[in-house]
Amino acid sequence: MTTSPIERYDREPSTFARRFFWLTLSVFAIGCGVARLLVLLTAGRAPSTWGHFPPAFCVSTVLLLVGSLALHRALQAVRIEKAVGFRRALLVALGSGTLFVGIQSFGLWCLIQQQRPDDASTGVNAFMVMLAALHGLHFTVALMFLSYVTVKGFAARYDHEYFWGVQVCAWFWHALGIIWLAILGVFLITA
Repeated sequence: MTTSPIERYDREPSTFARRFFWLTLSVFAIGCGVARLLVLLTAGRAPSTWGHFPPAFCVSTVLLLVGSLALHRALQAVRIEKAVGFRRALLVALGSGTLFVGIQSFGLWCLIQQQRPDDASTGVNAFMVMLAALHGLHFTVALMFLSYVTVKGFAARYDHEYFWGVQVCAWFWHALGIIWLAILGVFLITA
């Protein structure tokens, strides 16, 4: 008697742990690599010459929106048992989240480079770095959660009857998008 991949998955919980670990590690390694590459590519130009608002935040905002739409599509697809569309949407969200981490980290680096030493404790720039960094920490949790949902999704753990994890992941991502828009609003007011 042969067993299906899902049945084998049930008997080996360590398989899930390994996949989750390696996916999460890969996502953050790629994100750090993107940030490092952007820092190296702009080494000749000082971020202070770009103005107060790093252009990287515009790109990361678009990536956050793409990920949000992809998770919405994933939720719709899993509700109607469209496994291929569900998995594809999860991968799009994971890819945009990975790029978001890299580009957002680069944007934070730009803000820190613009920081004047005498304004480090009281300046608006320091406040914006703190807000963006807090958002980044919460986004890190969201990306780990998305990695978890992706591994479970590729193991056929979600269907039209059980998709709670996907739904909560999408809500969390949407909430972080709204918070990021509020942070950008504060940034534009203070700039």
